[in-house]
Amino acid sequence: MTRQHAGLSPALTLLMSVATGLSVASNYYAQPLLDTIANAFGLSVNQAGFIVTAAQLGYAAGLLFLVPLGDMFERRALIVTMTLLSAGGLFITATSQTLGMMILGTALTGLLSVVAQVLVPLAATLASADKRGKVVGTIMSGLLLGILLARTVAGLLADLGGWRTVYWVATVLMVLMALALWRGLPVVPQNNQLNYPQLLASVFRLFRTQPLLRTRALLGCLIFANFSILWTSMAFLLSAPPFHFSEGVIGLFGLAGAAGALGARPAGGMADRGKAHHTTTWGLLLLLLSWGAIALGQFSVLALIVGILILDLTVQGVHITNQSVIYRIAPDARNRLTAGYMTSYFIGGAAGSLLSASAYQHGGWNAVCLAGVIVALLAGFVWWRGYHQQSDISE
Repeated sequence: MTRQHAGLSPALTLLMSVATGLSVASNYYAQPLLDTIANAFGLSVNQAGFIVTAAQLGYAAGLLFLVPLGDMFERRALIVTMTLLSAGGLFITATSQTLGMMILGTALTGLLSVVAQVLVPLAATLASADKRGKVVGTIMSGLLLGILLARTVAGLLADLGGWRTVYWVATVLMVLMALALWRGLPVVPQNNQLNYPQLLASVFRLFRTQPLLRTRALLGCLIFANFSILWTSMAFLLSAPPFHFSEGVIGLFGLAGAAGALGARPAGGMADRGKAHHTTTWGLLLLLLSWGAIALGQFSVLALIVGILILDLTVQGVHITNQSVIYRIAPDARNRLTAGYMTSYFIGGAAGSLLSASAYQHGGWNAVCLAGVIVALLAGFVWWRGYHQQSDISE
Protein backbone atom coordinates (compact mmCIF):
# COMPACT_ATOMS: atom_id res chain seq x y z
CA MET A 1 0.00 0.00 0.00
CA THR A 2 1.43 3.36 -1.00
CA ARG A 3 0.43 6.36 1.08
CA GLN A 4 2.89 8.84 -0.31
CA HIS A 5 0.53 11.84 -0.06
CA ALA A 6 -2.27 10.40 2.06
CA GLY A 7 -1.24 12.21 5.22
CA LEU A 8 -0.19 10.76 8.56
CA SER A 9 -2.39 9.38 11.30
CA PRO A 10 -1.60 10.52 14.85
CA ALA A 11 -0.61 6.92 15.72
CA LEU A 12 1.89 6.69 12.86
CA THR A 13 3.29 10.12 13.71
CA LEU A 14 3.80 8.98 17.30
CA LEU A 15 5.46 5.74 16.15
CA MET A 16 7.88 7.63 13.91
CA SER A 17 8.64 10.14 16.68
CA VAL A 18 9.46 7.38 19.17
CA ALA A 19 11.54 5.52 16.57
CA THR A 20 13.48 8.68 15.78
CA GLY A 21 14.22 9.38 19.44
CA LEU A 22 15.14 5.78 20.22
CA SER A 23 17.49 5.44 17.26
CA VAL A 24 19.38 8.67 17.92
CA ALA A 25 19.55 7.92 21.67
CA SER A 26 21.68 4.88 20.81
CA ASN A 27 24.46 7.30 19.93
CA TYR A 28 24.51 8.95 23.37
CA TYR A 29 24.20 6.16 25.96
CA ALA A 30 27.97 5.91 26.41
CA GLN A 31 28.57 9.51 27.48
CA PRO A 32 27.53 9.24 31.16
CA LEU A 33 29.00 5.71 31.39
CA LEU A 34 32.54 6.42 30.24
CA ASP A 35 34.10 6.39 33.69
CA THR A 36 32.43 3.07 34.56
CA ILE A 37 33.39 1.53 31.20
CA ALA A 38 36.96 2.76 31.57
CA ASN A 39 37.21 1.05 34.96
CA ALA A 40 35.66 -2.16 33.61
CA PHE A 41 38.18 -2.43 30.75
CA GLY A 42 41.15 -0.84 32.55
CA LEU A 43 41.23 2.10 30.13
CA SER A 44 42.75 5.53 30.46
CA VAL A 45 40.52 8.58 30.05
CA ASN A 46 41.86 9.16 26.53
CA GLN A 47 41.23 5.54 25.52
CA ALA A 48 37.68 5.72 26.83
CA GLY A 49 37.21 8.91 24.84
CA PHE A 50 37.71 6.92 21.63
CA ILE A 51 34.33 5.28 22.31
CA VAL A 52 32.51 8.60 21.95
CA THR A 53 34.70 9.57 18.99
CA ALA A 54 33.79 6.30 17.25
CA ALA A 55 30.09 7.08 17.67
CA GLN A 56 30.55 10.59 16.27
CA LEU A 57 32.59 9.43 13.30
CA GLY A 58 30.11 6.65 12.58
CA TYR A 59 27.23 9.09 12.67
CA ALA A 60 29.02 11.52 10.35
CA ALA A 61 29.72 8.74 7.86
CA GLY A 62 26.10 7.61 8.03
CA LEU A 63 24.79 11.11 7.32
CA LEU A 64 26.87 11.43 4.18
CA PHE A 65 26.81 7.88 2.81
CA LEU A 66 23.60 6.23 4.08
CA VAL A 67 20.91 8.93 4.36
CA PRO A 68 20.90 9.66 0.58
CA LEU A 69 19.90 6.01 0.02
CA GLY A 70 16.39 7.06 1.07
CA ASP A 71 16.07 8.69 -2.36
CA MET A 72 17.16 5.46 -4.04
CA PHE A 73 15.50 2.51 -2.23
CA GLU A 74 12.03 1.76 -0.93
CA ARG A 75 12.07 3.45 2.42
CA ARG A 76 10.15 1.10 4.70
CA ALA A 77 12.54 -1.75 3.90
CA LEU A 78 15.56 0.56 4.23
CA ILE A 79 14.41 1.91 7.62
CA VAL A 80 13.66 -1.54 9.05
CA THR A 81 17.00 -2.92 7.82
CA MET A 82 18.96 -0.02 9.30
CA THR A 83 17.09 -0.35 12.61
CA LEU A 84 17.92 -4.07 12.87
CA LEU A 85 21.58 -3.45 11.99
CA SER A 86 21.73 -0.73 14.64
CA ALA A 87 20.41 -3.29 17.14
CA GLY A 88 23.28 -5.53 16.00
CA GLY A 89 25.76 -2.79 16.89
CA LEU A 90 24.21 -2.43 20.34
CA PHE A 91 24.43 -6.22 20.80
CA ILE A 92 28.16 -6.16 19.95
CA THR A 93 28.66 -3.41 22.54
CA ALA A 94 26.65 -5.29 25.19
CA THR A 95 28.76 -8.42 24.73
CA SER A 96 32.13 -6.75 24.13
CA GLN A 97 35.13 -8.03 26.08
CA THR A 98 37.77 -5.73 24.55
CA LEU A 99 38.09 -2.06 23.66
CA GLY A 100 38.22 -3.03 19.98
CA MET A 101 34.83 -4.77 20.16
CA MET A 102 33.41 -1.85 22.12
CA ILE A 103 34.54 0.64 19.49
CA LEU A 104 33.29 -1.59 16.65
CA GLY A 105 29.84 -1.87 18.21
CA THR A 106 29.68 1.84 18.99
CA ALA A 107 30.81 2.85 15.49
CA LEU A 108 28.30 0.51 13.86
CA THR A 109 25.50 1.83 16.06
CA GLY A 110 26.49 5.42 15.25
CA LEU A 111 26.58 4.66 11.53
CA LEU A 112 23.10 3.11 11.54
CA SER A 113 21.48 5.50 14.03
CA VAL A 114 21.12 7.93 11.11
CA VAL A 115 17.95 5.97 10.34
CA ALA A 116 16.40 8.87 12.28
CA GLN A 117 17.39 11.13 9.39
CA VAL A 118 15.62 8.82 6.93
CA LEU A 119 12.45 8.85 9.02
CA VAL A 120 12.21 12.67 9.07
CA PRO A 121 12.05 13.20 5.27
CA LEU A 122 9.70 10.19 5.00
CA ALA A 123 7.35 11.91 7.46
CA ALA A 124 7.58 15.09 5.37
CA THR A 125 6.66 13.09 2.26
CA LEU A 126 3.71 11.32 3.89
CA ALA A 127 2.32 14.50 5.47
CA SER A 128 -0.13 16.72 3.62
CA ALA A 129 1.38 20.03 2.46
CA ASP A 130 -0.52 22.13 5.02
CA LYS A 131 0.63 19.93 7.92
CA ARG A 132 4.21 19.21 6.81
CA GLY A 133 5.93 21.68 9.13
CA LYS A 134 3.88 20.56 12.13
CA VAL A 135 4.70 16.91 11.44
CA VAL A 136 8.42 17.66 11.01
CA GLY A 137 8.30 19.56 14.30
CA THR A 138 6.75 16.59 16.09
CA ILE A 139 9.27 14.10 14.69
CA MET A 140 12.20 16.42 15.46
CA SER A 141 10.94 16.83 19.03
CA GLY A 142 11.25 13.06 19.37
CA LEU A 143 14.80 13.22 18.04
CA LEU A 144 15.95 15.94 20.43
CA LEU A 145 14.24 14.22 23.35
CA GLY A 146 16.23 11.11 22.47
CA ILE A 147 19.47 13.10 22.57
CA LEU A 148 18.66 14.84 25.85
CA LEU A 149 17.10 11.93 27.76
CA ALA A 150 19.54 9.20 26.66
CA ARG A 151 22.05 10.29 29.29
CA THR A 152 19.46 10.26 32.08
CA VAL A 153 18.05 6.86 31.12
CA ALA A 154 21.53 5.35 30.71
CA GLY A 155 22.51 6.53 34.17
CA LEU A 156 19.38 5.07 35.77
CA LEU A 157 19.72 1.68 34.03
CA ALA A 158 23.42 1.48 34.87
CA ASP A 159 22.58 2.08 38.53
CA LEU A 160 20.09 -0.80 38.42
CA GLY A 161 22.17 -3.42 36.63
CA GLY A 162 25.52 -2.14 35.42
CA TRP A 163 26.56 -0.49 32.16
CA ARG A 164 25.87 -3.58 30.00
CA THR A 165 22.21 -3.47 31.05
CA VAL A 166 21.86 -0.23 29.13
CA TYR A 167 22.92 -1.87 25.89
CA TRP A 168 20.93 -5.08 26.43
CA VAL A 169 17.74 -3.08 26.99
CA ALA A 170 18.52 -0.85 24.00
CA THR A 171 19.12 -3.89 21.78
CA VAL A 172 15.73 -5.39 22.64
CA LEU A 173 13.96 -2.06 22.16
CA MET A 174 15.49 -1.55 18.71
CA VAL A 175 14.43 -5.04 17.57
CA LEU A 176 10.90 -4.40 18.80
CA MET A 177 10.91 -1.03 17.09
CA ALA A 178 11.99 -2.62 13.79
CA LEU A 179 8.98 -4.95 14.00
CA ALA A 180 6.65 -2.05 14.79
CA LEU A 181 7.99 -0.01 11.87
CA TRP A 182 7.60 -2.97 9.50
CA ARG A 183 3.94 -3.28 10.49
CA GLY A 184 3.20 0.44 10.75
CA LEU A 185 5.01 2.16 7.89
CA PRO A 186 3.47 2.28 4.42
CA VAL A 187 5.39 1.13 1.36
CA VAL A 188 6.71 4.23 -0.45
CA PRO A 189 8.46 3.22 -3.70
CA GLN A 190 11.11 5.42 -5.29
CA ASN A 191 11.34 6.34 -8.96
CA ASN A 192 14.83 7.84 -8.81
CA GLN A 193 17.04 6.64 -11.66
CA LEU A 194 20.36 7.86 -10.21
CA ASN A 195 23.02 5.34 -9.29
CA TYR A 196 24.85 5.60 -5.96
CA PRO A 197 27.82 7.77 -7.13
CA GLN A 198 25.40 10.10 -8.89
CA LEU A 199 23.26 10.22 -5.77
CA LEU A 200 26.21 11.33 -3.61
CA ALA A 201 27.35 13.85 -6.23
CA SER A 202 23.87 15.36 -6.32
CA VAL A 203 24.14 16.24 -2.60
CA PHE A 204 27.05 18.57 -3.42
CA ARG A 205 25.25 19.84 -6.52
CA LEU A 206 22.27 20.84 -4.39
CA PHE A 207 24.61 22.86 -2.16
CA ARG A 208 26.13 24.54 -5.19
CA THR A 209 22.85 25.42 -6.90
CA GLN A 210 20.54 26.16 -3.94
CA PRO A 211 21.42 29.30 -1.94
CA LEU A 212 18.45 28.60 0.35
CA LEU A 213 20.02 25.28 1.37
CA ARG A 214 23.40 26.92 1.95
CA THR A 215 21.90 29.62 4.19
CA ARG A 216 19.74 27.22 6.20
CA ALA A 217 22.54 24.64 6.50
CA LEU A 218 24.96 27.27 7.82
CA LEU A 219 22.31 28.45 10.28
CA GLY A 220 21.85 24.85 11.41
CA CYS A 221 25.61 24.52 11.86
CA LEU A 222 25.77 27.60 14.08
CA ILE A 223 22.69 26.93 16.22
CA PHE A 224 23.79 23.36 16.98
CA ALA A 225 27.24 24.72 17.81
CA ASN A 226 25.46 26.92 20.39
CA PHE A 227 23.70 23.85 21.77
CA SER A 228 27.00 21.98 22.12
CA ILE A 229 28.79 24.96 23.67
CA LEU A 230 26.29 24.90 26.52
CA TRP A 231 25.93 21.15 27.07
CA THR A 232 29.59 20.20 26.71
CA SER A 233 30.84 22.34 29.60
CA MET A 234 27.78 22.48 31.83
CA ALA A 235 28.79 19.34 33.76
CA PHE A 236 32.11 21.02 34.66
CA LEU A 237 30.24 24.04 36.03
CA LEU A 238 27.72 22.02 38.05
CA SER A 239 30.25 19.60 39.56
CA ALA A 240 32.49 22.45 40.76
CA PRO A 241 31.97 24.92 43.64
CA PRO A 242 29.54 26.26 44.70
CA PHE A 243 27.22 23.49 43.40
CA HIS A 244 29.12 20.18 43.82
CA PHE A 245 26.27 18.29 42.12
CA SER A 246 26.53 14.54 41.54
CA GLU A 247 26.39 13.00 38.06
CA GLY A 248 22.82 11.89 38.69
CA VAL A 249 21.68 15.39 39.58
CA ILE A 250 23.54 16.89 36.62
CA GLY A 251 21.76 14.41 34.34
CA LEU A 252 18.41 15.77 35.51
CA PHE A 253 19.18 19.11 33.85
CA GLY A 254 18.51 17.25 30.60
CA LEU A 255 14.82 17.34 31.61
CA ALA A 256 14.88 21.14 31.39
CA GLY A 257 16.37 20.86 27.93
CA ALA A 258 13.67 18.36 26.97
CA ALA A 259 10.95 20.75 28.15
CA GLY A 260 12.46 23.49 26.01
CA ALA A 261 12.63 21.17 23.00
CA LEU A 262 8.95 20.24 23.33
CA GLY A 263 8.04 23.91 23.47
CA ALA A 264 9.42 24.38 19.96
CA ARG A 265 6.85 22.13 18.25
CA PRO A 266 4.65 25.07 17.09
CA ALA A 267 7.56 26.33 14.94
CA GLY A 268 6.68 23.80 12.25
CA GLY A 269 3.07 24.95 12.24
CA MET A 270 4.19 28.55 11.85
CA ALA A 271 6.31 27.56 8.87
CA ASP A 272 3.19 25.94 7.37
CA ARG A 273 1.41 29.28 7.72
CA GLY A 274 4.17 31.23 5.96
CA LYS A 275 5.83 32.53 9.14
CA ALA A 276 9.22 30.85 8.72
CA HIS A 277 11.01 34.20 8.45
CA HIS A 278 9.52 35.45 11.73
CA THR A 279 10.23 32.16 13.52
CA THR A 280 13.86 32.32 12.44
CA THR A 281 14.36 36.00 13.28
CA TRP A 282 12.80 35.83 16.75
CA GLY A 283 14.45 32.48 17.43
CA LEU A 284 17.93 33.83 16.75
CA LEU A 285 17.25 36.90 18.88
CA LEU A 286 16.11 34.75 21.82
CA LEU A 287 19.12 32.49 21.30
CA LEU A 288 21.41 35.46 21.83
CA LEU A 289 19.47 36.65 24.88
CA SER A 290 19.52 33.17 26.45
CA TRP A 291 23.24 33.52 27.08
CA GLY A 292 22.54 36.31 29.56
CA ALA A 293 20.64 33.91 31.82
CA ILE A 294 23.18 31.15 31.18
CA ALA A 295 26.01 33.47 32.26
CA LEU A 296 24.19 34.10 35.55
CA GLY A 297 23.96 30.32 35.93
CA GLN A 298 27.36 30.26 37.63
CA PHE A 299 25.64 31.93 40.60
CA SER A 300 22.02 30.73 40.28
CA VAL A 301 20.57 27.34 39.33
CA LEU A 302 17.26 29.00 38.51
CA ALA A 303 18.92 31.36 36.02
CA LEU A 304 20.71 28.42 34.42
CA ILE A 305 17.47 26.46 34.05
CA VAL A 306 15.78 29.48 32.45
CA GLY A 307 18.71 29.84 30.05
CA ILE A 308 18.59 26.13 29.17
CA LEU A 309 14.86 26.32 28.48
CA ILE A 310 15.21 29.35 26.20
CA LEU A 311 18.29 28.05 24.36
CA ASP A 312 16.84 24.60 23.67
CA LEU A 313 13.50 26.13 22.69
CA THR A 314 15.12 28.44 20.14
CA VAL A 315 17.65 25.93 18.78
CA GLN A 316 14.90 23.39 18.18
CA GLY A 317 12.51 26.01 16.80
CA VAL A 318 14.98 27.31 14.22
CA HIS A 319 16.07 23.75 13.37
CA ILE A 320 12.46 22.67 12.71
CA THR A 321 11.91 25.78 10.59
CA ASN A 322 15.09 25.11 8.61
CA GLN A 323 13.98 21.60 7.73
CA SER A 324 10.42 22.63 6.93
CA VAL A 325 11.73 25.23 4.48
CA ILE A 326 14.41 23.17 2.73
CA TYR A 327 11.96 20.30 2.09
CA ARG A 328 10.11 22.62 -0.30
CA ILE A 329 13.12 22.87 -2.60
CA ALA A 330 12.98 19.44 -4.24
CA PRO A 331 10.39 16.94 -2.94
CA ASP A 332 12.09 14.05 -4.75
CA ALA A 333 15.45 14.82 -3.10
CA ARG A 334 14.43 15.17 0.53
CA ASN A 335 16.87 12.54 1.80
CA ARG A 336 19.75 14.21 -0.03
CA LEU A 337 18.67 17.60 1.31
CA THR A 338 18.59 16.04 4.79
CA ALA A 339 22.05 14.53 4.28
CA GLY A 340 23.53 17.88 3.27
CA TYR A 341 21.78 19.89 5.97
CA MET A 342 22.41 17.42 8.80
CA THR A 343 26.08 16.98 7.87
CA SER A 344 26.49 20.74 8.31
CA TYR A 345 24.44 20.55 11.54
CA PHE A 346 26.66 17.77 12.90
CA ILE A 347 29.86 19.65 12.00
CA GLY A 348 28.54 22.58 14.01
CA GLY A 349 27.87 20.35 17.01
CA ALA A 350 31.37 18.85 16.91
CA ALA A 351 32.99 22.27 16.51
CA GLY A 352 30.89 23.68 19.35
CA SER A 353 32.04 20.89 21.67
CA LEU A 354 35.69 21.55 20.90
CA LEU A 355 35.24 25.31 21.31
CA SER A 356 33.37 24.88 24.59
CA ALA A 357 35.97 22.59 26.17
CA SER A 358 38.81 24.89 25.13
CA ALA A 359 36.97 27.99 26.36
CA TYR A 360 36.25 26.43 29.76
CA GLN A 361 39.82 25.26 30.18
CA HIS A 362 41.25 28.71 29.45
CA GLY A 363 38.63 31.06 30.87
CA GLY A 364 36.00 29.17 32.82
CA TRP A 365 32.25 29.67 32.47
CA ASN A 366 32.57 33.31 31.39
CA ALA A 367 34.65 32.23 28.38
CA VAL A 368 32.07 29.57 27.48
CA CYS A 369 29.31 32.18 27.56
CA LEU A 370 31.38 34.60 25.47
CA ALA A 371 31.87 31.85 22.88
CA GLY A 372 28.12 31.25 22.86
CA VAL A 373 27.38 34.93 22.35
CA ILE A 374 29.86 35.21 19.46
CA VAL A 375 28.43 32.16 17.68
CA ALA A 376 24.86 33.43 18.23
CA LEU A 377 25.82 36.81 16.74
CA LEU A 378 27.43 35.05 13.79
CA ALA A 379 24.19 33.10 13.22
CA GLY A 380 22.27 36.37 13.22
CA PHE A 381 24.64 37.85 10.66
CA VAL A 382 24.32 34.79 8.39
CA TRP A 383 20.53 35.06 8.55
CA TRP A 384 20.54 38.80 7.86
CA ARG A 385 22.92 38.44 4.94
CA GLY A 386 21.10 35.43 3.48
CA TYR A 387 17.72 37.16 3.76
CA HIS A 388 18.90 40.32 2.06
CA GLN A 389 20.47 38.28 -0.71
CA GLN A 390 17.00 36.75 -1.19
CA SER A 391 18.40 33.30 -0.48
CA ASP A 392 15.07 32.16 1.01
CA ILE A 393 11.98 31.23 -0.87
CA SER A 394 8.83 33.27 -0.35
CA GLU A 395 7.68 32.92 3.23
